[in-house]
Amino acid sequence: MPEPSDGVSAPGSTQPQTLRHPLLDNNAKRWMKSYRTEISASSASLCSTLAAYPLDSVKTRMQAYKYPSFLDCVRHTYKEEGVHGFWRGSLAPLASITLVRTVSFSLYQRSKYYYDSMITSATGKSPLEHANTPNAWPSLLTVSCFGAAGATSGVLLTAISCPFELTKLNAQIAVLMGRGVNKHGSFDVDMGHRTEAQKQPKQKSLGTWGTARTIIKHRGILGLYSGFHLHLLRDTIGTAIYFMTYESSKQMLANARGQSPTSPGAVAMAGGLCGLVSWACIYPIDSAKSIYQRNVLTAGYEKANNPPVQFFKRRMYRGLGVSMSRSCVINMIFFSVFEMMKKKVNKLELDDEDDDA
Repeated sequence: MPEPSDGVSAPGSTQPQTLRHPLLDNNAKRWMKSYRTEISASSASLCSTLAAYPLDSVKTRMQAYKYPSFLDCVRHTYKEEGVHGFWRGSLAPLASITLVRTVSFSLYQRSKYYYDSMITSATGKSPLEHANTPNAWPSLLTVSCFGAAGATSGVLLTAISCPFELTKLNAQIAVLMGRGVNKHGSFDVDMGHRTEAQKQPKQKSLGTWGTARTIIKHRGILGLYSGFHLHLLRDTIGTAIYFMTYESSKQMLANARGQSPTSPGAVAMAGGLCGLVSWACIYPIDSAKSIYQRNVLTAGYEKANNPPVQFFKRRMYRGLGVSMSRSCVINMIFFSVFEMMKKKVNKLELDDEDDDA
């Protein structure tokens, strides 16, 4: 499905930097232009996930187990597992997160145009046209359009991403689970006082498919969707806030000031801001999900304890600092690469038909 230009270039502007790629024929170029969102999202996801994975690993450990501080978690992980510990289980998430993000952005783009047509029919005003109008500021219609599209993307995506996140969490905390958890879900990480459980040989991660098989054995196929209700709540609210913040911030930082909405500085700042705001709003939900999924992984055949979502309770905000830092970095990288790739695909110049003969 071909996509509108999203205001990448101004109407009537010349593009002296069009690219003539000798290895791509016109059909390939047309395909790339039609699916530039998916191509850009997958490329950006690979770069950003690879760069920020260690912070994601530390965030998950701090949510699932009690560490005195971020540095204590880093020191303990390095001492017990080495540098590899920060990248444990990264290959499967690299593929799964790339898939999830690509699908997410594809769903968001299509939902955005769908809601734009609905709002235009109802009000006679197009949110997307307003968002791409020079010197225009965000309005209730634009925010509603972006938020509804983001929520729709989050709801549809949960069915795909929930099993991947469960197996990723297992890979990240497999060593800690092998050392024992007390009834409060805490873990003694005092570097100088190792308990007998901590002295046991390190538990090897079962890997993505090994973890999936074990969960299915203990809980059936639906076990892969343990924590689905929390995941759905987190992604619906979080993705709506995420895209509302990104699109509106980009508009305020660039378009409302008469600049291109895809100017690099505005894109990077809007990307970092949307990561900070969305995680600050939904972090307790994510913590409850991580704790519940950890309980599922350690309970075996027994029923896992389902923790309540508690806002403004200190325990539910463990690892918030590292999570927000990670989200800021990963989204600055992601959106910068995403918008850059879209521009490059848009600049691909179709060869003259005579040249193709």
